[in-house]
Amino acid sequence: MPKIEPYRAVTHNKGIMNGIDAVVLATGNDFRAVEAGAHAYASRDGKYRSLSDATIENGIFTFWLEIPLALGTVGGLTSLHPLVKLNLEILEKPSAPELMQIVAAVGLAQNFAALRSLTTKGIQEGHMKMHINNILNQYHATAEERIKVTEYFKDNTISHASVAGFLEEIRK
Repeated sequence: MPKIEPYRAVTHNKGIMNGIDAVVLATGNDFRAVEAGAHAYASRDGKYRSLSDATIENGIFTFWLEIPLALGTVGGLTSLHPLVKLNLEILEKPSAPELMQIVAAVGLAQNFAALRSLTTKGIQEGHMKMHINNILNQYHATAEERIKVTEYFKDNTISHASVAGFLEEIRK
């Protein structure tokens, strides 16, 4: 779908870049340049498309990512910033080409995790569970109230107003 629908591709690529940006920042590289290059590459044929692709051939699932990366491991912040130095040590001091592979693998892993979530319980369910907990914390819900709210919202739409309203009702 992200190869056909550009709006899906935007969300899809944002997820990929969430993983990539984290490693790029942690290693003292310019995430803005990486982002710009990735999005330019995603629209290289005149239509914005996903950076990752997948096929199933002869029962074998293949998943890959194509992304331009220009990263360094020497100079700049890599030798100045103590956390960048530590992060590169944790990565076992990769060469620039090795770092590019690591970064691409993290982006692919991030994308695979999102796809797995979408094809199982779904991101929306996890997000709504987190949202409901935030609301319950805001209203200092008791353990008993949490059970009632959780049970009620298994089959009802979650919004801040609906959770607050339901809490108000059970507190009467």
